[in-house]
Amino acid sequence: MRRKILAAALLAATVGSGTAAAKPTVVIGYENNGADPWMVSQAQKLFQKMLPADVQLKFFDSGPAAMSALASNALQFMCGLGVPPFVAAVSQGVPLGIIYNQERYTSAAGLIVRPGSGIKTLADLKGKKIAIVEGSQSSFELATFLQQAHIPFDAVHQLNMSPPEMRVAWTTKSINAAIVWDPVFDALRGLGGVVLKTDADLPPDASSYNICIADTAWAKTHPALVTDFIRALNAGVTYTRTHPKQAIALMAKQAGITKSVAKTELAGYQIFSAKDQTKHSVLGTTATVATSATTKTLENTGKVLLKIGRIDKLPPDAAAAVLPQYAAAVH
Repeated sequence: MRRKILAAALLAATVGSGTAAAKPTVVIGYENNGADPWMVSQAQKLFQKMLPADVQLKFFDSGPAAMSALASNALQFMCGLGVPPFVAAVSQGVPLGIIYNQERYTSAAGLIVRPGSGIKTLADLKGKKIAIVEGSQSSFELATFLQQAHIPFDAVHQLNMSPPEMRVAWTTKSINAAIVWDPVFDALRGLGGVVLKTDADLPPDASSYNICIADTAWAKTHPALVTDFIRALNAGVTYTRTHPKQAIALMAKQAGITKSVAKTELAGYQIFSAKDQTKHSVLGTTATVATSATTKTLENTGKVLLKIGRIDKLPPDAAAAVLPQYAAAVH
């Protein structure tokens, strides 16, 4: 009898260790886009708590910087990503899909000009040095704003640099203007920058979003993990709405900013919950995704990027890259 008990214990230990060894690794890439509910989920370690996996977080200073990691399958998820780098990747055949539209930029990103630069209107941008992150949302914004003012895209001097580099270039007066997002957008405003345009000025069918994306092949084989990921992300949104003061304190600490700045930055977003995802104004449903706001934004962003030479061809099917089914499973 004792031998049977020991054998059973040994078998249980073996099975237990095998299960632990099989625990999947999930790497989540992210950007610091200032104060948003992602920071709450991160601060409360909700991804580690709600996903039955070895969860690792990896920081990127811009969307284009994350593309090689996504293309090489080094990331399962990427959040805080702008639409243009996603469109560029999909146009090249990288199997990625939007599983969650985090938020729409309103006043938390845009075109800001340095005091003394002589820029008072869009027309004054001609010949000026403008800092952008090439291939990111800022490329699309610059092209759109210039088009609105009937200014050729090549009529300005574009300087490619990361958001932190923009802040340095601003203080050394190496640039006249920048198109960037929070927290650097807010920091430049604090240094006397004048906001010429915000993302609220973008067309409704070509908005500026922060999105969460996943490797589509991985998502198909791990649908429960994708749903758990969205549930953890949504818990940050819920906490932000029900405990705004505590959420702002968490965001401020995670983003390295003051509570006052965090409150201002959060007000510059239109935040979307998991329930919002299936609205036609966000991802839509499997039946309406082809005409949803997110899909139309992908299509129109692609047209602009193609026109300015950022991509060589349009994504073959924008709607196929928008995946509302995972969020729909959350509620």
